[in-house]
Amino acid sequence: MSRLIAISALACALAACSTAPAKTESASTKATPVKWNADPFPSTYKPYPSAPTAIRNVTIFDGEGGRIERGVVFMSGGKITSVGGPETPIPADIAVYDGTGKFVTPGIIDIHSHLGDYPSPSVEGLSDGNEATSPVRPEVWAEHSVWPQDPGFSRALVNGGVTSLQILPGSANLFGGRSVVLKNVYSRTMQGMKFPGAPYGLKMACGENPKRVYGSRNQMPATRMGNIAVDRATWARAVEYKKKLDKGGDVTRDIAMDTLAGVLSGDILVQNHCYRADEMAIVIDMAKEFGYKVSAFHHAVESYKIADLLKANGICSAMWADWYGFKMESYDGIPENIPLVFNAGACTIVHSDDANGIQRLNQEAAKAMAVGRRIGINVPDEIAWTWLSYNPAKALGIADKTGSLKVGKMADVVLWNGNPFSVYTRPERIWIDGAMMYDANDPKRRPVSDFELGQPGEGDTK
Repeated sequence: MSRLIAISALACALAACSTAPAKTESASTKATPVKWNADPFPSTYKPYPSAPTAIRNVTIFDGEGGRIERGVVFMSGGKITSVGGPETPIPADIAVYDGTGKFVTPGIIDIHSHLGDYPSPSVEGLSDGNEATSPVRPEVWAEHSVWPQDPGFSRALVNGGVTSLQILPGSANLFGGRSVVLKNVYSRTMQGMKFPGAPYGLKMACGENPKRVYGSRNQMPATRMGNIAVDRATWARAVEYKKKLDKGGDVTRDIAMDTLAGVLSGDILVQNHCYRADEMAIVIDMAKEFGYKVSAFHHAVESYKIADLLKANGICSAMWADWYGFKMESYDGIPENIPLVFNAGACTIVHSDDANGIQRLNQEAAKAMAVGRRIGINVPDEIAWTWLSYNPAKALGIADKTGSLKVGKMADVVLWNGNPFSVYTRPERIWIDGAMMYDANDPKRRPVSDFELGQPGEGDTK
């Protein structure tokens, strides 16, 4: 582990014996904070060309819980220009789509995906999501494994209406590395997909995965107490590293500690894989001990047990509708998890963690709504859409840019051919930053990766 270069006791003694007059430190000789390039792989994303476009006579879910019947959405310059009722003016000589019987929503944002890091085809040569060589690997960045040619990106777009997504490292490690937020567009490079201005995330994991992976190798952690011990020791080192950075001077750079110092500074958001309620409560206390905040617990199948605690600490839960029971720590999951967390007033998100599930997150949310209604928690459709767009945007630190149909935000918009919570409904047209990326009525208006070019049935999404 890197350390500051210390002044030896002998050097100090020699300096004390010197007959030279003492010097007063001037402002110009004081240590200045160490500054390194915090963005060495900058986003080169540029929106595709767009034209002013309006959709009218449509039911609108604005992403923040609002609903408008016979509404109008107007996009221009890549932004939402206006949203309102049937009286909303529409400029002449622009593209206008009639949405009678159809619905418009913000694009879905998946807060938990491994597309590009675990792409299709699923072969060893493309398996790049877990740096399972040490339980502490904050120096790795998920973006450096992203394969932009993964056909899963286009499937998520055209089948699922997903316009942005967070790519996370896997959960073999306590500290799995940095995550990256992407715009779901075709690009030759990862940088060309990178969401401009989105904060990085730190993937952490608790519970069975780290202790199973490393315990099987007869190394720490092999238990849950080992998990927390390694976590705390790592955060303690990170606190000391940050103190040295803040003081400035001669500091040897440590890429792993850079990430953790970014978390402690509030610049990098913690995305924590965790299933059990008791472990989430321990992590919350540990975060308070070292002065960081968990943005969201992922999977979180027992969030319903501590929804009040999550609300009090402003922590989101990114959950499945009914994926649980496949290992011991997911045994106590229940299908009512999502509506119960929502009903307690805690931040509620529906996520995928799956290349197939990402194509039907709208249906996953619908299942949670149905279960909630059966137990008396009646969540209106337009409110439930916050689970798919605004809340994940908030937990990713991009809610000021996307996640809802508000004037000035990115025009990431989906026109659905029916109620988006129906299993029979599909995206009809999709815009990202105002550019139409998909049109179900035009076979040529759909993204096809380089990998699929020349393949039988290229671009086929059926």
